Amino acid sequence: MPRWRMPICASAALAAAGLLLSGCANPSVGSANDDPTKPVTLKFWHGWSTPGEVKAVDDSIDRFEKLHPNIKVRATGNVSDETVNQALRAGGDKAPDVVSSFTTNNVGQYCDSGMWADLDPFMRKTGLDKHKTFPKTLLDYTSYRGNQCALPLLADAFGMYYNKDAYKKAGIERPPRTMSEFEEVSEKLTIRSGGDSYKQVGFMPNFRFYQNSPDRLFAQWGPRYFDADGDSRLADEPSAYKFFKTTRQLVEAQGGFRDLEKFRMSFGDEMSNQNAFLTGKVAMHLDGEWRGLMLDEAKAGFDWGVAPLPVPDDQADTYGRGFITGTVAGIAHSSKHQNAAWELVRFLTADTQQVVAFANAIHNVPSTFAALKSPDLDADPTFRTFFDILENKHSKALPPSVNGGAYVVSLMDFAYGVESGRVPDLRKGLKKLDEQIDADTLQSKS
Repeated sequence: MPRWRMPICASAALAAAGLLLSGCANPSVGSANDDPTKPVTLKFWHGWSTPGEVKAVDDSIDRFEKLHPNIKVRATGNVSDETVNQALRAGGDKAPDVVSSFTTNNVGQYCDSGMWADLDPFMRKTGLDKHKTFPKTLLDYTSYRGNQCALPLLADAFGMYYNKDAYKKAGIERPPRTMSEFEEVSEKLTIRSGGDSYKQVGFMPNFRFYQNSPDRLFAQWGPRYFDADGDSRLADEPSAYKFFKTTRQLVEAQGGFRDLEKFRMSFGDEMSNQNAFLTGKVAMHLDGEWRGLMLDEAKAGFDWGVAPLPVPDDQADTYGRGFITGTVAGIAHSSKHQNAAWELVRFLTADTQQVVAFANAIHNVPSTFAALKSPDLDADPTFRTFFDILENKHSKALPPSVNGGAYVVSLMDFAYGVESGRVPDLRKGLKKLDEQIDADTLQSKS
């Protein structure tokens, strides 16, 4: 399930334990002088919440404890980033030792604030070569300005699901690879029902549709969000103008924003059996690797496939790329058992058998080179398509920022205005967006 769309709430257990902490106290100074071979109990906080996910986490801990009988792990699930940050600011015995987060956007804050410990010294001490272990894109979103304060703990890759039956009926032989082909195929697959409605759209381009947030679509252009000084540069990014022009063309080719938005409002919930792709209202759909498992469980009434999302015509050689995100794990700076905590982080993120078992259990993409090549991985070819997207050198993740995901929210609000016609001058609008992002960044540093 897409982690960033899960409800963000602290569990009742945390509230009862008095762990919903507040205040702006500096984090307690932890210790990396502990002996990881001595008996110790670690506190591990994570965000997984469904029974199957929690079981997969508990099974992982069981495997770890068998390898490290002196280390006991007490796990707490369904924990939000806000709760973790409050606990780490307060420090003390109730704070976690090891933490995980579904929000890669916040890595810049974790690293810059010092709340999460720098992991490079631990990797050097134990001989883990991060460049030989993890794909570069994943290392990029788990570090900030040279501080590797997190490591990837499975990944999510985005591709395009398509209805093979609809393709066959429309005489389409293969998925589109460029944006011009995408527009042509989308129009061909769109079936009207009355003057202003539809029976089916080829691709719903509206940014409020399920996973269609602008940052995920924009990744196909390989944009640069910030300059070397960390300032927003979207108004100076040529691909920003091409991106909005292409999405507008996709909208117009299928009937215009007003009619498409009206049709979108008729769709069922994304995570239900009334999902618009599952019910045949949308023939091509941007989504992550978890969707395949959900389609199988729902027994989709049509044949479907997965392919990379198309790329700009002038970047045809980058076809196969996609948007990448995932779960990250790190060590709390306040932990007094950082060497033992590192043993847990290293096991969860870099042990090949563990990464493969966890990936198969929750149907997320493995996050190490060795795990991606393991014969024990789920052999489903549609699932493996996302492995190729992850390993594509052109695939993109959002860059970390000290203002966390605030710049993404600003981009989303701006994109909503563009698609609905409320931004008459794109250049002026992008310049104003840059100013807003920079102001938010400055405020986060104060």
